[in-house]
Amino acid sequence: MLKNKLFYGQVDKCQICSNKKLEIILPFGHQPIVQEYLTAKQLHEPEMTYPLNLCRCEECGLLQLDYIVDPHLVFPKTYPYRTGLTNMLIRNFRALADELEKEYGIKKGDLIVDIGSNDGTLLAGFKEKRMRVLGVEPTDAAKTAVKNGIPTIQDYFDKQVAAKIVKKYGPAKIITATNVFAHINNVPALVRSIKMLMDKNSIFVSESQYLMDIFENLEFDTIYHEHLRFYSLRPLEYLFKKFGMTLIDARRLLAAGGSIRVFAMKGKHKQSSRVKELITAEEKAGIYDEATWNEFGQKVLAAKNALLEILIQCKKESSRIVGLTSSARSNAL
Repeated sequence: MLKNKLFYGQVDKCQICSNKKLEIILPFGHQPIVQEYLTAKQLHEPEMTYPLNLCRCEECGLLQLDYIVDPHLVFPKTYPYRTGLTNMLIRNFRALADELEKEYGIKKGDLIVDIGSNDGTLLAGFKEKRMRVLGVEPTDAAKTAVKNGIPTIQDYFDKQVAAKIVKKYGPAKIITATNVFAHINNVPALVRSIKMLMDKNSIFVSESQYLMDIFENLEFDTIYHEHLRFYSLRPLEYLFKKFGMTLIDARRLLAAGGSIRVFAMKGKHKQSSRVKELITAEEKAGIYDEATWNEFGQKVLAAKNALLEILIQCKKESSRIVGLTSSARSNAL
């Protein structure tokens, strides 16, 4: 979602701290883009694949991919996913609007900007509360949002888009990036562009799949080209501090197999006890230790082999194997 051709292709340093020591934890070989559904004719033609390796930064502990596919290919205009199809996310985003209204005093007329807004599902909850809403979405999901009464800029989010928003609407009270903050390439440019939308009272809210849930539940099926980074709190705390921001609060969520909701503001602010407690839990679980992830990789291979044994047995018995969805996670599996 962020336009910057310099950051496509092989990643030779950590996407957050720029450390050049990236250790491969789990190699997936070369894989196709998960949302690129093939026609019957295309099934008989060669398919483009790209490197897919889960890596760990030895310095800040961020887990990440070491190859970034051009976002115009991963998130084309025809990108098929629509947030409004998932009832769990609808409930989650309504709860977010209620939480921000109660905890941070947002009110009627405040500007809410959603980056990677898809069909406008998140912003609908804020609009119901009579707040000004604006989405930024590069795919044709933006057209669905506009049709549903959610003003949306159809473009990839970058500093030019941020400047246009501030010039026309002023700074945002809330900027959200749910299930996209880990998807957008060029982290420094992304954070700087987000800061352009903020004043001293603005709050940036991101939701991403949480590394602790991936670790605890062996969620290796969440590893595919859309997800460039797999966040825990210590690297996020480092990231915001690096760009003059404070990670003020964080909450674990059940959404999307386990997520982390993070709150940040410009400048120095008090940090909630929840952040410290979560980082302590991360460290106690060993997710910043090399040995932990070597063991994780072995568990993934064991799970793969166990599934293959089941499939081979089904084949021997002439059983039929049927796939019920075409979700990105099922493709990764």
